[in-house]
Amino acid sequence: MKFRLLPVVAAAALLAACSTASEDAGSKSATGNTAPTTAGKTAPAPGSVEEFKVVVGDRVLFGFDQYNLSAEGQAVLKNQAAWLNKYTKYAVVVEGHADERGTREYNLALGERRANAVKAFLGAQGVKADRLKVVSYGKERPECGDSTEACWAKNRRGVSVLQ
Repeated sequence: MKFRLLPVVAAAALLAACSTASEDAGSKSATGNTAPTTAGKTAPAPGSVEEFKVVVGDRVLFGFDQYNLSAEGQAVLKNQAAWLNKYTKYAVVVEGHADERGTREYNLALGERRANAVKAFLGAQGVKADRLKVVSYGKERPECGDSTEACWAKNRRGVSVLQ
């Protein structure tokens, strides 16, 4: 009789030993930093590429046939510049993109103007020019493949990629 309860007690002890700490305590990242959690999700580690993408924002959108920055785009770029000025180990490649309308050549030129607008704004915010590079993909790398205005709007973008 005593031996029948032993496996049950051992299983209960094993399960108790395998339980995780409270989510409020946070979790450790690969660098050993504790990142706070929210509703079971681990927040990106400060200074990480993931933090830049998720928290700061890595892209700005443009209007049709436009390369001027909207107020919303400027707000995102101000956040990017503050982050980049804090974490100076990163360089940035600014990618310019366009929607599918227009010729390949036209969209490459438009993507370059968009990327240069982002680069100029970041530079004006104190990010050193030697950390900023520009590349245009035109319409060659769409984020959305549908031929709708909603998709075209997503494809008209400037993306800051950390290096």
